Amino acid sequence: MEAAMAAINAVTDFSVEGDIGVVTLNSPPVNALSAAVREGLAGAFDAAIADAAVKAIVLICEGKTFIAGADITEFGKAMTGPSLQDVQNTIENSPKPVIAAIHGTALGGGLEVALVANYRVAVPSAKAGLPEVNIGLLPGAGGTQRLPRIVGVEKALEMVTSGQHVPAKAAHAMGLFDELVEEGKLREGAIAFAKTVLAENRPLNKVRDLSEKVEAARGKPEIFEAFRKANAKKFRGFMAPENNIKCIEAAVNLPFDEGLKAERKLFMELMTGSQSAAQRYVFFAERQAAKIPDVPDDTATIPVKKVGVIGAGTMGGGIAMNFLNAGIPVTIIEAKQENLERGVGVIRKNYENTAKKGRLTQDDVEKRMALLTPSMEMEALADCDMIIEAVFELMEIKKEVFTKLDKIAKPGAILATNTSYLNVDEIAACTSRPESVIGTHFFSPANVMRLLELVRGDATSKEVIATCMKLSKTIGKVPVLVGVCYGFVGNRMLAQRQREAQKLILEGAMPWDVDRVLYDFGLPMGPFAMSDLAGLDIGWDPAKTSSSTVREVLCEMDRRGQKNGKGFYDYDENRNAKPSPVVEEVIRDFAEKRQIQRREITDQEILERCLYPMVNEGAKILEEGKAIRASDIDIVWINGYGWPVYSGGPMFWGELVGLDKVLAKMKQFHAELGDDFKPSALLERLVAEGKGFKDA
Repeated sequence: MEAAMAAINAVTDFSVEGDIGVVTLNSPPVNALSAAVREGLAGAFDAAIADAAVKAIVLICEGKTFIAGADITEFGKAMTGPSLQDVQNTIENSPKPVIAAIHGTALGGGLEVALVANYRVAVPSAKAGLPEVNIGLLPGAGGTQRLPRIVGVEKALEMVTSGQHVPAKAAHAMGLFDELVEEGKLREGAIAFAKTVLAENRPLNKVRDLSEKVEAARGKPEIFEAFRKANAKKFRGFMAPENNIKCIEAAVNLPFDEGLKAERKLFMELMTGSQSAAQRYVFFAERQAAKIPDVPDDTATIPVKKVGVIGAGTMGGGIAMNFLNAGIPVTIIEAKQENLERGVGVIRKNYENTAKKGRLTQDDVEKRMALLTPSMEMEALADCDMIIEAVFELMEIKKEVFTKLDKIAKPGAILATNTSYLNVDEIAACTSRPESVIGTHFFSPANVMRLLELVRGDATSKEVIATCMKLSKTIGKVPVLVGVCYGFVGNRMLAQRQREAQKLILEGAMPWDVDRVLYDFGLPMGPFAMSDLAGLDIGWDPAKTSSSTVREVLCEMDRRGQKNGKGFYDYDENRNAKPSPVVEEVIRDFAEKRQIQRREITDQEILERCLYPMVNEGAKILEEGKAIRASDIDIVWINGYGWPVYSGGPMFWGELVGLDKVLAKMKQFHAELGDDFKPSALLERLVAEGKGFKDA
C-alpha cells in the first residue's frame, strides 16, 4: 500500500510503499542534472534516510528516460544548489540499500549517479554510457574511477573513449546492471528487487570499494599501450580520449580518493581548454543549423514516399542508397543499359560488403534491393515525389534534363540537382516551376558522408525547404541550407586553400610540405595527397592540354595519381606514398619557366596562407547572406571536408586565433601578394568593433 507522497520540489517526489522509499524525478525532457534536480535528489534522500519506516530506497525517473546527463546549459555558469558530488555522497553513504531503476538512457552524470547506488536494475530497452568524450570531456563525477571497478579495465577504456551507449543486455553481462526486469514494469520490478535485497540481507555494496577488476590490471601497462596503439588513428589530435585513458590508469594504480583527484585535475584541464569549447560549440551548432529563420517549424511538408534518381554512376548510386537504407523506394535512371546494370551492380556489391562485415543481414540486402527499380525511361519518374538529378557537372546537360523533367514530373514533385558549383537559379529557370527546384549537394561517397548542402534558389518554396531539411534527417544526413553562389559554401572556401597550395609549391614549398602542415593541423589529408587519391586526370582533357599547370604537366607524363602508382607522390604496391624526385624537378622547371624566384617557406606561412583566406572567404559568404550563420559554415566544413571537430570549424578557429591577427596577416599578404588576399568588409568591421562572427 502506498503511503504518503510528498513533493520535495517541482521536479522530485518521495513516496513510501510498504518499507520501500521511492524517489521519483520528473524534469522533462531528459531529467538532466540541473540545480533543481540536484536539490530534489538531496532533499528526497535526506527524507528517505531519516524515515524510520523506510528500509530500502529506489531511485526512478518519469518520462522517456532515466537521468540522461549533466545540464549542458549550466556549463561555465556559477554553481547553485548542492554539487553533484554532494548528492552522490549522500546516496553512496546511505545506511539503507539504494537501487537505481533505469529505463531509456543512463548517460554521463546519470550513469555516475547510478554508480553510487548499491544496485542497478533496468528494463531490456535501456542503455548506459559515458559519452562525455564526444564533447571533449571526461566523466567528472567519479565515472572513470567507478566504471573499471565494476566492468573491468578493457570494457571501461572502450566505453569512456568511444562514448558508446551500451544496451541493457550487454550492460547486464558485464556486471554494470544487476538485474533486468520486465519491460514497462520497472517500478514494480525495482521494488520487488529491493524487497529481495532486504529479505536476503544483502550487503551494502559500494562500487568504490570493489577492487578485484582493477587489481587484475595493476602492473600491466601493456594493456594501456596496446589500447593506445590500436586507436592511434581514431584519437589523433584529440585530447579527451587520452585524458580518459589516464583516468582509467589512475583507477588501476591509485587508491579511490586519489583517483578522484586525478580525474578532477584531468577534467578541469579539458573543461578549460579550447578543444572541449569547440566540441560543445559544434554540438549546439549542428542543432542550430536545422533552424531556418524564415521557414517556421510548422511549415507544411510534402510527403516523400518515392524518390527518383537520374544517373547511376558513383554519385547517383550513393544517393539512391541513402533512401533505400531509410526504406524509401527509388527509381534509378540511366541512358545506357550497361551503365544501368553496372550502377545497380555496384549498389548490390556495397550492400553485400556491409553484410560480410556483419552490419547487415542478407535479408536486409534483399529488402533494400527490392525497393530499387532500374529504368532507362525518364517517364518512369512520373509518380515520384522527389527527383534528384546526378548527371555530369555541365550546365548544358543539367538544363536539358530539367527541361525534360518539367514535362514528366507530377505537379508538386520536388526537383533537385546534385551540383557542387553550378547556379541553381539558372537550372530552375528551364522549368515552369522554379519554386519546386532546390540544390542537393551530396558529398562523395554519398552513402557515407554526413553533410548535405541544401541550396536555396531565389524561387525555392518554404515547403520544399522544410521537406528537404526533414528528409535529410530521415536519411541520416546533417543538412545545412546555403545560398546560390559559385561553389556554395564548402567548395567556394576550398578554392581559396587550393589556390594558395598551388602557388606555394611554385614559390618554394614542396607538395609534401604543404600536405604535412595541413595533416598536422588535423585535416584528414593535404591537397596534393587528395588529388592523387581522386586522380589527377579528373576533368583533364588530353585533346586540349596546354601544360599550363603542374597538374597538367604531370598528367601529360602519365602521372595520374594512386590509380597508376605515380602522381604528386610515388606509390609502392600497397599505395604507400613517398616524395617524388621527378615531381620535385617538374616543379622547379615550371617555376623557372615562369620566372618565379623560389625561396624558403616556413610551416607557419603555409598554414596562414592556406587557412586564413578560408576564414576571410567565410566572412564574405556571411556578408553576402549565402550562409545563415558562421556556425553553419563550420558544420559544412566538419561534416563535409574533415575539418577537425576539436578546433570547431574554420570560423570558430579564426576566432580562437584572433580575428585581429587573421586580418593583420591578410592585410600583409594583400600588400605583398595581391588581391587574392583582399580582406572582407565584414572581417574589417568586426575587428574594428571588437566583435566575433556570432555578432554578425
